[in-house]
Amino acid sequence: MTTATEELAGTFNADPDHSSFSFAIKHMKVSSFRATFGDVEAKLVAGDAGLSLEGRARVESVSIGNPPEFREHVVNGEDFFDAAKHPEIVFRSSRVEIGEDGSATAEGELEIKGIAKPVSATGTYQSPIEDPYGATRIALELSATIDRREWDMGWQMPLPKGGDVLGYEVEVSVHLELIKEG
Repeated sequence: MTTATEELAGTFNADPDHSSFSFAIKHMKVSSFRATFGDVEAKLVAGDAGLSLEGRARVESVSIGNPPEFREHVVNGEDFFDAAKHPEIVFRSSRVEIGEDGSATAEGELEIKGIAKPVSATGTYQSPIEDPYGATRIALELSATIDRREWDMGWQMPLPKGGDVLGYEVEVSVHLELIKEG
């Protein structure tokens, strides 16, 4: 893959007000349930060894509010995020590739509930621009489809006429607006 990193150098940190991590999962076989983690940190480093990315999201910041017992089960239930024992979701990649066409790929490890598994995420990259305040900004949007059972998130309930209440495949997405340090 040709890289578009000639103008990309240094360390970039996620703008917390313009970055998010979200997921979508099939619910009742008819729609997708979506939620977003609001407390997201990420750092992209562009150096001689290439691009690396590390990001984390606080489980407690998930956008599920009601009903309270549902939120409690998803956030703290052992068959979901178990936030009391595992308060963060972490992604680490030492292999990020950016294409001349604005495509992006990150090969790395996604850690949920203390379980790290390899994940390949794809998406888009927006090259550096200067904002009105003199800072340099870039954007990176990545997504991947994972099987939640690989991270010990196996809760399920059967539907009366067959099928499952909750899908096993989950689309995870990160939308990062990053600001260059210094």
